[in-house]
Amino acid sequence: MNSDLNQGSVESPAPAERPVTDGSPNAPAYVVGIDAGGTRTRAVLAGLGDGRVRGGGAAGPGNSLTVPGPALADHLAEAVARAVPEELRGRVVAVAGGFAGAGHQAQGADEPGRLRARAALTAALARLGIDAPAVGVHSDIETTFAAAPGHPADGLVLVAGTGAVAARITARVPTATSGGDGWLLGDDGGGFWIGRAAVRAALRAADGRSVPTALVLSVGRDLGLPEEVLPAAGYGTIGAVAWSAERRTAYRARLLPAVMDRPPVRLADHAPGVVRTAEDKDAVAVQILQEAARRLAETVTALAPRPGEPLVATGGLLAPHGPLLLPLTERLAPPRTRRHRGLGRLPGRRRPGPPRPHHRPLTRRHPPPSSAPYRPDADKDDPCPRRTSRSPRPPRRPRPRGPRTSTPPPPSTPGSPTSSPE
Repeated sequence: MNSDLNQGSVESPAPAERPVTDGSPNAPAYVVGIDAGGTRTRAVLAGLGDGRVRGGGAAGPGNSLTVPGPALADHLAEAVARAVPEELRGRVVAVAGGFAGAGHQAQGADEPGRLRARAALTAALARLGIDAPAVGVHSDIETTFAAAPGHPADGLVLVAGTGAVAARITARVPTATSGGDGWLLGDDGGGFWIGRAAVRAALRAADGRSVPTALVLSVGRDLGLPEEVLPAAGYGTIGAVAWSAERRTAYRARLLPAVMDRPPVRLADHAPGVVRTAEDKDAVAVQILQEAARRLAETVTALAPRPGEPLVATGGLLAPHGPLLLPLTERLAPPRTRRHRGLGRLPGRRRPGPPRPHHRPLTRRHPPPSSAPYRPDADKDDPCPRRTSRSPRPPRRPRPRGPRTSTPPPPSTPGSPTSSPE
């Protein structure tokens, strides 16, 4: 998983903002925080006393299970070196990192992801000459929940970046997880899943298995395919833009090697293109994002959320203006808390009135009413006849009037008047 998809990198502050150390015992101390995700590794330097950010840096992916150990150490060293000026490295007193692929503390210190993350971080810090007394390695689930406003101790957390995982936190320790099985087996609804769906949609459109979509252009340009194999501008959005069979064949022949030459996790690079294409009302892209939101909601509901339980959601897809924040919120909201258009009422309160459309009784569908006159025997073979607004009502049979007794009145002879009570 990764919480940095579509987020900007942390920029280093101007040199004038960096404190100057004089080597005295009263010189300020610093701490380093690391977010090692599936797409990118970020590091931030902050003052120990005031928490003010003094520097930042970014490097390549930091998933402790999918990135080889030496490459992971290189990415960590590069990010930390950009965040911490050389003159301040001796003042770093604590380093804490949240790693995608690392298990949480309840799984034990010998969990493979944690072991690999700690080994790579130790090597990176030694390379930079940072000898911090405290070095912590955590899962990205733990660091995400710990950074939530108000610092809750219990609740749910959902991380949706390159991957996707949800967890229940009890006393700041994960006690149950859902999803987070990696790009090969899971991470449904995350950036990798969305990017892969985009490439699949482009391939299906190219060979005719699916409808035209502007994702063909988005994916092709992201992979650097030549313009002569791409369809004309407006394909998938404006009428029937032609795309010749020769170009379709050439598109597929070039797209497949371009995808295979990259690491599989790079499919997540196409997720921003899906978002842009969906903003242009492309039906296929919109459907991909809707399905991603449904799968993320499924990941959360697998943990059986309790009423009033806080949910901490983070990651590029769930940022304040992220593409999946609103659809996910709508899917997770209990039915009684959703606002119905035109009602303007508080959740849980009822007002008298006609039933809502989805409460209407089921009726059999009939063809449009005709102007033919009503015939009593027209619906005799119809098990569920329905009278139309243009058909007159049949005459009602008069109800017999008589005394209300506990026993029915004696039968009368046809043609004789009904007796009235004295």
